Order: sequence, then C-alpha cells, then structure tokens
Amino acid sequence: MKHLTPLEVISLYPPHDYTLHGLFETRARRHPSRPFLVFGGKTWSWGQFSAAIDLTARVLAARGIRSQDRVAIMAANSYAHVLLLFAAAKIGAIMIPVNPQFGVPEAKYVLGHAGVSAIVCSADARAVAQEASRDIDPPPWFMTVDEEIVGIEGLAAQLGSAEDARLPEHTAPDDTCVIIYTSGTTGFPKGVMHSQRNFVLAGERHIVRVHLQPDDRMLCILPMFHVNAVFNVLASVVAAGACIIIAPRFSASQFWRLVVDSGATQVNIMAAIGTILARRPRSEFVPGHRLRLVNGTFTEESADVFRRDFGVTKLIEGLSMTEIPGAFSNPYEGPHKLASMGRPGLHPDSARTWTQARILDEQGRDVPDGATGELAVRIPTLMQGYYRDPEQTAASFRDGWFLTGDLVRCDEDGYFFFVARKKDIIRRRGENISGAELDRVIGEHPGVSEAAAIAVDSELGEDEVMAVVVVRPGAVLAASDIRDWCAERLAAHKVPRFVVFAEALPHTPTHRVAKHLLKNDPALRARATDLHVART
Repeated sequence: MKHLTPLEVISLYPPHDYTLHGLFETRARRHPSRPFLVFGGKTWSWGQFSAAIDLTARVLAARGIRSQDRVAIMAANSYAHVLLLFAAAKIGAIMIPVNPQFGVPEAKYVLGHAGVSAIVCSADARAVAQEASRDIDPPPWFMTVDEEIVGIEGLAAQLGSAEDARLPEHTAPDDTCVIIYTSGTTGFPKGVMHSQRNFVLAGERHIVRVHLQPDDRMLCILPMFHVNAVFNVLASVVAAGACIIIAPRFSASQFWRLVVDSGATQVNIMAAIGTILARRPRSEFVPGHRLRLVNGTFTEESADVFRRDFGVTKLIEGLSMTEIPGAFSNPYEGPHKLASMGRPGLHPDSARTWTQARILDEQGRDVPDGATGELAVRIPTLMQGYYRDPEQTAASFRDGWFLTGDLVRCDEDGYFFFVARKKDIIRRRGENISGAELDRVIGEHPGVSEAAAIAVDSELGEDEVMAVVVVRPGAVLAASDIRDWCAERLAAHKVPRFVVFAEALPHTPTHRVAKHLLKNDPALRARATDLHVART
C-alpha cells in the first residue's frame, strides 16, 4: 500500500462532528470487517466494536449514568478502557482512568475528588476501590473486569439489561470526555479535563508525528491512565482507522516476543522503558519483527541500541504533557535532534494553526534567542482546566498562554530542549543548577542504573546538591567515582557534594522519579557521603 501523507490518511473518511462517536463511526462504516482491537488473544473488528460501544452505552444509561456523570476504571490495560471511554462519551459521560496500583489513600482522593457514580475495576483492585469510595454519596455501583474476561457480551451481561435504555440524541464536541489525574509529584494530583474535540484533534495531530497508516498495528504498553496511551496511541489509531494491540502492562522480558507475535508496526515508550530494553539480555530479542517506528524519549545509549541491535531506524522524540497533548515533536522526515523536544507540532491540515510557543522570563517577557526560560503554549488541544480547581487553573495561565512549568531553550533551528522542571532547580553558590541535567549526566555512568539529584540544606543557607544513585548489578562504585565522573563533565558548582547509594528510586505511576519522596527522607542525608569531608 502506498505510504499516505497525514492529510491523505484523515481525508480517506467523511467529515464528522468531532465527537468520539462521530469519529469512530466514520471509520467503522468504511471498513467494518477490518481489525480494530486485539487483546487477550481475541480480535474485534471495527464493526463488532461499534456494536459493543452502542450496547455498553445503553447499559450505562439503563444503570442511571447521565451526561457529565463520572465513571472510573481502575484496572490493568484492557479493551474495557476503550469500550468505556467511547460508550461513556456517547451519552456525554466522563471516564476517570485510575492507576490500579493505588493504595487506599491515593484512590480515595481521586475517586472522591471526581465524585464518581460507578467504578469498573479488576478483581485485585476491588477491595481498595470499595474502601476508597466509602465516603462518596451517593455510593457508586461496581463492576469487575479482568484480563480473562475478553467477551464484550460478558461485560454487558455484568452491567445488566439495556432493552429500554434511550441514548441522548446529541452530544457536543466540547463535552468533557475524560479527566486524567496527574501523577502528583508534589501535593495532590490535579484532574486535567479534556473535551471530545481535544481527543479527536490529538489523534489527528499524532498521525503527523508518526505518519500512522490505516494498515499500521499500534502496540499499547503504556498505562491507560496516562495521557500518552489515551491521546497519542488510542486517539491516533481511531483517527487513522488503524489497529490497536493492547498489552495489560509492560513486560521487558516478553516485549520482543509480543512485538513479533502481534505483528506490531509502531509503539510508544517512555524514556525508562527504552533504557530498560537497551540493557536487557540480547537473548530476549526476537528477530523478524515488523516494528518500523518507536515514539518516545531516548538517551544516546538507548537510541544506538534500537538502531544497531534492534533494527528500528525511525525514532521520534517529542513532548506531550497531560495539559497540552501533541505540542512538540521531532519532524518525521527529520532532521532529528537527540534529546530534543523537537519543533512546535503541526496538524495534517497545514491551514490549521497548531502549537504556538514562547519562552518567558520571571516577568513574563520573551527571553533572547538561546536563553532559558519557562515554556508558554497555545494549542487547540489545550485542557479545559483542572477539575474543581478554578484557582489552580487561573494560576496556570498568563495573558491567555498556558504556563507549563518547564524551563526550556530554543536553538537556532527552532528546536526546543527541555532543561528542567521549574521546581527541579537547585540554587547553589548563586547559580541555578538543573536537577534533570545532573540526572542525565550521572545516569550515563556505565556503573549507574538510575540517578536523581536533589537539593538539600546547606550550612550556608542555600542549597547543596545530593545525588541518589542506584548501582547497576555487578558494578562496584564509590561516592568519589560519582564526583570524579561529574567533575570531568560539569562545571565545578554542579558537582554533587553528597552522594548516597540506594537499592531503588521511588517512581510516580508515569515512571518519573518521585523526587519529593527523596527530599522528605531524612535517612538518605544521614547515610550520604559528604565529599567535602572526604577530601579533608
């Protein structure tokens, strides 16, 4: 089949109203018998899944779910996430994806803050979900879904009869369809609201990013409570009329076997996944795969391994925050700049304005070319706001521009580079130090598995730098090795004063290091080697 341009891909289908139902039906009517979703050894065609969406929407309506009601799903990845999202949207309701690994306090906050009317959960998460929702009034009703339950009819049977249910005659593209709670590296998570229109536009935008074709098979290994899986993977598959292969979770040891057996042609990953795969035994690699593109974030190490050892030559990097999906990426045709966010994103229709970006100083003024400042963005997929948090929503904007909280710089070719989170800056000796830069440099040491640099108090009243380091299996490292490695690659004021070794680092559900937990652990500082003392 001829490789279609992104505009040619979306032009294969008739116009629609930018609702999820409108988008799905235009694709299902064109090729009802083609595969749409693969999960648990079963394949659903577009036509079969369209009928399942209609049935589930009627069942939800029969169980009392109405427009703008919130329905949570707390389970490992499955077809149920897709079914619930589209069925809920068909009646104007809102899906709340929840991390199934949450404990009671985390789940209680999300479920209570969202005020859910129903909870779809796996059997192993049900006890937590029930305890976490105990104070919700009126109490939500429950339904269990598991990896083994792969029949749409079985799911509908659990929900009950839908014979008399009536669906609304119309849903609007600006109706909220999903609230994704951020990972909450500091404070409580924020519920990011997105409309049906945002979902559709994000899918069309991602087609530009990865040139998804109607005959592509997109593998989903990222958690479906995360924006990447929903707004990049799923949305683009539906927009292109392609096929999605859903894995319950990421398995490093089984990744390549899954890629080969499923016939996957594309996959989205996080930076940590790329590094893990690059460092796994090559005996796990299975030749003969069809993977032509990997979208994600790469280190020099992981990029080299994917190209040289795994035979995947097309690697696309970019930025996709929960609040602004599809904002930046390296151009599909290049040139590609490793570790770059890429350029401001484009829509398949070049007449549509997409990402507008500025880099601002503390006073809200544009910084000079090449200087570092806070990234501010305007984009058609901008969130509708933070759910039940108008103050935080207002604080996130300045003169109509969304303030990302990311410090970035832009080079002479218009490529943006992430420097640090605004809250991940260490102030030492009058200089700003990027914690992310230290994480990267220390993480490149051949004996280091993972590292995190954090600020700790100094006797001088400013910050000192402490590196928390996880050593690779079989390696032997001393604190002085980390100091010497940094001294060879960084300015003197960036070299960590304290080094502490740990068995593992805490992570957020989206695989970022939870630095706030490290900062709040006094035992780490107590165990750390003070390299100033060690030198004397």
